[in-house]
Amino acid sequence: MGLPGELLAAPGLTWLVAAAILAGIVRGFSGFGTGMVFLPVATQVLSPVQAITALVIMDLVGPLPNVPRALRDGHPADVARLGAGMLVALPMGVWVLYVAPPELFRYAVSLLALGLLAALVAGLRYRGPMSPPLIFGTGGLGGFLGGAAGLPGPPVILLYMASPLPPAAIRANTLLYLVLTDALLLALLGATGGLAWSALGLGLLLILPYTLANIAGAALFRPERATAYRAVAYTIIAASALSGLPLLD
Repeated sequence: MGLPGELLAAPGLTWLVAAAILAGIVRGFSGFGTGMVFLPVATQVLSPVQAITALVIMDLVGPLPNVPRALRDGHPADVARLGAGMLVALPMGVWVLYVAPPELFRYAVSLLALGLLAALVAGLRYRGPMSPPLIFGTGGLGGFLGGAAGLPGPPVILLYMASPLPPAAIRANTLLYLVLTDALLLALLGATGGLAWSALGLGLLLILPYTLANIAGAALFRPERATAYRAVAYTIIAASALSGLPLLD
């Protein structure tokens, strides 16, 4: 059986496609959430490195139709500071990814997603000034978590939820930062020999459903309905994170 046939026969493919579609919808209307929705499901059928590889491949392409709008709505200077911090810490996170046991990785992904969700629901916010060093440090923390657990978004999301920026700008900055992280993470995995053809193929296979879901989610986005979008995103993230906990297998 050739590679396409092997991919279509991959265990759990139906669940991977469903998780990619849900992740795309959430990403499209909120600007974040892909890893928190997709990884808890993917790590039940893939190794940590394979799951992150598939995620990065589909997530790098899927949001691209929304990048022009994000460049108009966002603050590129802040994204550059976040990206600089991420570049410093990402290699350390990838090292942790390679050495951590798979079960520990699954717990980390699910608990990080649930922790962010709890912080958002509880209204936990940073209340200080949005200084350039803080933005750089937040990007670094996101880079470490992105390399180690495939979740670069939580620190950035918590920071920007406290900012006075309008919802469209917050969504745009987060989207641009995550796209940049995906590109650099893919390059780093390739440079360290972490890419596998099977995981690359799965990521390519998931691009179409994920991209269409991104477009649909972006079309649904209305700034005046931000509260309703958050409720939907939180529910999907919680369900996915709980399903990924090894103790519930």
